[in-house]
Amino acid sequence: MKFITLLCDLEHKKIVLASQSPRRIELLRSVGLEFEIYPPRIEEKSLPGFSPEDHVCHVASEKAHWVAKHVNYDMIIAADTIVTLDGHIFEKPSGHRQAEQMLKELSDRTHDVITGFCLLTPEEKVIDYEKTRVTFYKLSDSEIEMYLNSDEPFDKAGAYGIQGFASLFIRQLEGCYFNVVGFPLGKFYQHLKKLDI
Repeated sequence: MKFITLLCDLEHKKIVLASQSPRRIELLRSVGLEFEIYPPRIEEKSLPGFSPEDHVCHVASEKAHWVAKHVNYDMIIAADTIVTLDGHIFEKPSGHRQAEQMLKELSDRTHDVITGFCLLTPEEKVIDYEKTRVTFYKLSDSEIEMYLNSDEPFDKAGAYGIQGFASLFIRQLEGCYFNVVGFPLGKFYQHLKKLDI
């Protein structure tokens, strides 16, 4: 059912998702949004002097504006997700060793997952973010090694996917679950309702 498409009167609008993230695609389709996919080609580098919240919002905005130069659209949706612990930003691991180090640092600790998102129309731009606190159980070396062998960690911020095998590692979650998966559906919808598209 085209639930959110009909709810927000978007049936004849060209909605473009500036992402090739399987999680974002699946989440937005799960609420009935119809959209095209146009992945941006920008470098997602850490920005000196930016807070984690400013960083994800800036990257999401950059993605949206890059796509806006290449397609016709009624609305572009862009997002960026990071994991932060003790002021350090964990993005997607570059390989096995970095993923292992991330998981060891997250073990038995509480971290933040922050997703910044941008909704861009020809007349308006909305930028916001969602933050969720996630606490891991203590992970053994064998648990980490088996998880790394699953190949699940390597395309995800913080080297884990809460919707997959890493769900076994989560002790507590405070905030939006979907934000940890990759897109804060509830907050997105609250902004979408207010946009004149």
